[in-house]
Amino acid sequence: MTVDTESLARAIGARVKQERQSRRWTLDQLAAAAGVSRRMVVNVEQGSVNPSVGTLLRLSDALGVGLPALVEPPAPKPVRVTRRGEGATLWTGESGGRGVLVAGTTSPDVVELWDWTLEPGESHASEPHSEGTRELLQVLDGGIVVEVAGQSYSLDTGDALTFPGDVAHAYINPDDQPARFSLTVFEPGVGTAHRTEPPNA
Repeated sequence: MTVDTESLARAIGARVKQERQSRRWTLDQLAAAAGVSRRMVVNVEQGSVNPSVGTLLRLSDALGVGLPALVEPPAPKPVRVTRRGEGATLWTGESGGRGVLVAGTTSPDVVELWDWTLEPGESHASEPHSEGTRELLQVLDGGIVVEVAGQSYSLDTGDALTFPGDVAHAYINPDDQPARFSLTVFEPGVGTAHRTEPPNA
């Protein structure tokens, strides 16, 4: 992990631990609620791993806080400015592509704003998010293919797509030039299934 990645992993770990302890949940209870292993929860809380976006979504949903709350420090004011280069890089491709969470709202109705770059030949597959999630995407540079529940949609610069995020989907750059797109994810009712009741261990 790079210095920036290590710093982010530690910050995420501290926030996960804080949220878990505020609910008086054990490691096993959070693992059960999130559908991940106890070892993964321990590693995340210790900041010793760079968890996948899918793992972070499972943890944030289980805690009822939304993904932005795990990667951003608590804001004392309702206005938060994220300067260029300050977003949380939560995905890095083999050729240098990046998925950067640049802004987000708090639960229960969470909106995330992402800045994605896919280098030539790169792709990112996403497991289904929670029920009712919607995604809005606009290509800023280059072209990409978005796969949604087995259907493919080719998009060029300026094109936009709205699609359900609660099914399997993927972003692909089939071209020989980098592609960049803005992605907004709307996830309603985060944490309403869990509230503050601890799950069975």
